Amino acid sequence: MARIIYVIVLDAPSQKLLSLFSYLLFIEGFFAHPLTDAHDYRTKKQMIQERTLPAFDATNTKISQEEGLVLYEDMVLGRAFEDMCAQMYYRGKMFGFVHLYNGQEAVSTGVIKSMRQDEDFVCSTYRDHVHALSAGVPAREVMAELFGKATGCSKGRGGSMHMFSAEHNLLGGYAFVAEGIPVATGAAFQSKYRREAMGDENADQVTACFFGDGACNNGQFFECLNMATLWKLPIIYVVENNKWAIGMAHERATSEPEIYKKAHAFGMAGVEVDGMDVMAVRTAAQEAIARARAGEGPTLIEALTYRFRGHSLADPDELRNKEEKDFWFSRDPIQRFAAYLTEHNLADKEKLKAIDDQIQELINDAVEFAEKSPEPDPNELRRFVFAEDE
Repeated sequence: MARIIYVIVLDAPSQKLLSLFSYLLFIEGFFAHPLTDAHDYRTKKQMIQERTLPAFDATNTKISQEEGLVLYEDMVLGRAFEDMCAQMYYRGKMFGFVHLYNGQEAVSTGVIKSMRQDEDFVCSTYRDHVHALSAGVPAREVMAELFGKATGCSKGRGGSMHMFSAEHNLLGGYAFVAEGIPVATGAAFQSKYRREAMGDENADQVTACFFGDGACNNGQFFECLNMATLWKLPIIYVVENNKWAIGMAHERATSEPEIYKKAHAFGMAGVEVDGMDVMAVRTAAQEAIARARAGEGPTLIEALTYRFRGHSLADPDELRNKEEKDFWFSRDPIQRFAAYLTEHNLADKEKLKAIDDQIQELINDAVEFAEKSPEPDPNELRRFVFAEDE
């Protein structure tokens, strides 16, 4: 089969050409597999074997109406926000790579809404908008950051992949794969050190560290799991296994696809959970948080989930099989939880529709706020590089 070959001669200042070359490789699907022609891979229409999703018996789990509506509202907020991001990106309001979270909302909501808001720590990845929202960062500040405005949570300096909020204990989004894992491990260490070495009885904060399946082949993953177990750090490592690391199928890149089992090599608790079921994620998270806060050490949670869009908004998403997508689309976490709420008389369709409308108004307000916000002052270009005195 014919294949396009790109030959570009670069001189020292040719960064733009280098970026273009990288993008062309991406479009051609070279990330599919290092030993397999990407076009052949697409033509075969392969569907990677689906793992059997762990069963969860919701009858043994009780939530109040208030708790249920909080979970629903948070997931709808994440979905509506990301849908609006796609619109704004294609209208030229956002720049660079933007990675959306559609389909994975049950993981962010199930974990972060089980934690202490503004007390416990959250560490994200480059797919960080929804983690920030679940952690309590206002939609206005997240949207303004995506617009590169001074009112953004990172003062317009971070953009899509570097959300940060000291106020909400959001330790940041990280563009490099696995880069946040050592940061989160350090945050957990300081909690333990303050409590045990400095005698601060209030230092019982737990850290949630999110990352994808691709990060689990990175050395930092193994090093940090080892340290966390040795020191019994109060941390939850949450693997959002959405089956694809850019265009690389998870099963084609790792010798042990069941990531939660890797915890056992370190004597760490490892849990597999249906990441499309917010109740299942919430239950696993609550158990892990209680274990961490009690001084019993870390947990590795592998949430089996799926991103409904391409890797980023620049990804044509040609590598994934239609049957695979349809299988996961049918498990939409928001639709599933809406059905759960109505079946258990925790909400009716009118109530859920009212929440949907309220969230959409919030998103529209966030866009208006971002558009009207000022650009960062060029005279402050070098601010926030170093710590400043209070």
